[in-house]
Amino acid sequence: MREIITVQIGGAGNAIGDAFWNVITHEHGIDFKSGRFCGTSQLQLERVSVFFNATASQKFYARAICVDTEQGQLQKLFGKSDIYRPENFVSGTESAGNSYARGFHTDGAAILEDVLNNIRREAESVDSLQGFQLIHSIGGGTGSGLTALIMASLVDEYPDNLNSNYVVIPSEKMSHVVVEPYNAALSIPSLVNFSHLTFCLDNEALYHICSQNLRISTSTNEHINHIVALTMSGITTCLRFPGQLNAGLRKIYVNMVPFPPLHFLIPGFAPLISPKQQQYNKGTVSELVQQIFSSNNLLCAVDLRQGKLLTAAGIFRGRMSPREVDQLMTNVRNKNINHFVEWIPNNIKTAICDIPPRGLKMSATFIGNTTAIQKMLKRILDSATAMYRRKAHLHWYTGEGMEEEELTDAFEQLKELMDTYSRSAADEVGEAQGETHVSCAFCTKAATGR
Repeated sequence: MREIITVQIGGAGNAIGDAFWNVITHEHGIDFKSGRFCGTSQLQLERVSVFFNATASQKFYARAICVDTEQGQLQKLFGKSDIYRPENFVSGTESAGNSYARGFHTDGAAILEDVLNNIRREAESVDSLQGFQLIHSIGGGTGSGLTALIMASLVDEYPDNLNSNYVVIPSEKMSHVVVEPYNAALSIPSLVNFSHLTFCLDNEALYHICSQNLRISTSTNEHINHIVALTMSGITTCLRFPGQLNAGLRKIYVNMVPFPPLHFLIPGFAPLISPKQQQYNKGTVSELVQQIFSSNNLLCAVDLRQGKLLTAAGIFRGRMSPREVDQLMTNVRNKNINHFVEWIPNNIKTAICDIPPRGLKMSATFIGNTTAIQKMLKRILDSATAMYRRKAHLHWYTGEGMEEEELTDAFEQLKELMDTYSRSAADEVGEAQGETHVSCAFCTKAATGR
């Protein structure tokens, strides 16, 4: 079985990770509190080992490493459920103080070896490691700085395995920490170089879904984390259950990423409607397809119409016709051909799992690789450079051993990433340059050594 190790880092990463385990334990018939199997179908156990380990007494625990530089969030998880192994909790003695520099250079670096030792133990206990799933926010100090260290180490020690990141992107409209733009900008180089799939979870879009789609008057982190957990459950469905059309982590990577740096993906989920609206919902595959391509159902605050889709995928759950799904997805592409790049002719994929999520007859999860992601990247860059022009709050970073050049280099990588996305949208660029492909600045740099 192709196993996955989950590493949840920082306060946000552990809160989302806990919501994720809550969702998939129910799907696999595992009691979240005790870790005992109480399901009704053998299908629930067929691929349970992808994310869970089992003891001799048939008790399941999450293959998860829970990491934070302070103990507060981890203590909440420790007493909440028996699915977490006590030895897989790694914490420091002091918070990273919302600073990438402390997470990378000081407090995070102090616990890095403990984190890696736990990962090595889990990796040695599995038969065929598929990759790593990292859950974190790039607005905080631990989720940005320490995650960068962990990712670099994983690529060095496990070069044949994939790193899949679920990343909470800060938004100035929902910001609680003034230096979030610095942390986010400094995180981009490690995500570009060490992540294979980066699923962008935008706080701005998540709050919009709660207020507008679900009609929740006062949305909380629990509401937001549950939406993310449902989407993560959808993305990992075909790894965890058999279906009519299956897709593994590497298959998603091969189909979704045309060039190594262009792996920043926008997830979406349907249905995301209030209980009152459900009575008017027909519950058809056609409705699901329509909803997953709507900006209102995307977990990132971008408009697909403002860019071009390089690749897209729909993961459907429930009893449905594969032929109908393929036809509907193809119709979307044909009707919106101007919003898809021409140089990837077959760039929309589908996967189907017969087992629906709990409480729904059917659902759909969207994954899109679109040039519209530039809007989100530009938001990070503009916010960070606005502070940097006045050198505001910079002393909190340089005082922890970080060089100022790390920040300016991060700005350059951000600009380079945006430029690569921009050029990938130009269908005529290859002909204009006398080439047959869209050039990639990162690939060119690697090939020339400059």
